[in-house]
Amino acid sequence: MTRHSLAAATAIGLVLSAGGVAAQTTKLSIQNHQAPESTSGRMIADFVENVTRMSGGDIEIEMFYSASVVKSAETFDAAATGILDCDMTNGSYQTGKNPAFQFVADTMGGYDSPLEYQAWVNVGGGREQINALYNPFGMTFIGAAVGGQESLSSTRPLNGPADLEGFKFRSPPGMESEIFAKLGASPIVMDFTEIFTALETGIIDGADASGLANNMGLGLYDIAKHTTYPGFHSMSADHLACRTEVWDAIPDAHKAIIETAHRAMAMDLMMNTLVENGEALATLPDQGVVVYDWSAEDRATFRAAAQDAWSEWAEKTPETAAIVQSHRDFIKRIGLGE
Repeated sequence: MTRHSLAAATAIGLVLSAGGVAAQTTKLSIQNHQAPESTSGRMIADFVENVTRMSGGDIEIEMFYSASVVKSAETFDAAATGILDCDMTNGSYQTGKNPAFQFVADTMGGYDSPLEYQAWVNVGGGREQINALYNPFGMTFIGAAVGGQESLSSTRPLNGPADLEGFKFRSPPGMESEIFAKLGASPIVMDFTEIFTALETGIIDGADASGLANNMGLGLYDIAKHTTYPGFHSMSADHLACRTEVWDAIPDAHKAIIETAHRAMAMDLMMNTLVENGEALATLPDQGVVVYDWSAEDRATFRAAAQDAWSEWAEKTPETAAIVQSHRDFIKRIGLGE
């Protein structure tokens, strides 16, 4: 599909209802980076269906899965420039624009649950902070969706921070690698597709890939017989962000439908992830997998290292400093930290 045909599909037009009264329709093209059969992919399909149903068909969403129009990292810019209307991927792809995007995508060492992060977004001033970051790029943040904490998978025990010394594991680039390095680990940045071969050949001892249920579905526990649960480090949040000129042109009633459906999707994702991880947890011991639940003291050790990294990142740009301070104020407000 060409840029022009996609742009045409995004137009907001007028159609005549059966009674002859003009009814405004909204058409949006959106790309995500989830496989349609994944939990997140299924929740996104429900989001599209709910928007269609609640609007009586007056909102039409053309959803592209698995980054099928442009690469995942290019989705934000594709929406900003008119190739797409909205981006449903992850802010981590945009840290090259401003390091502050990291603290929209994954507040590593900050919150214990996705509900706490969502509370920051929706009632703790997070939405305003995020839009202060997104708006200069011509984008408007609509909402976030996060399933839960990710679980490390490993071929060696992970009882606590002491076991991270010399731990070679696949890590995404950026702040996570810096935090684990502070605790003595040896993060190795590699493509997701390289994890299995690297585990089998001993290039890495483990991997930060996904949550417990997804790790099991991927077959990681066929090789790596040690894992952490509940997770303590990474909690990746995908966003819904639309080109500002498109969003501003949408009728208020349609905006409300999209926002409500997206918030419902975010809650459904949290609930489904909780259940799927619990079901996976029940089966792992029979597969010979040892599950480690880090103590409050061990989690505090990790959080201290993470907060050191937060402080270093806060010095990178004024926007990063502002969003880090917003998180810290809210964490204190809900009793998670000083």
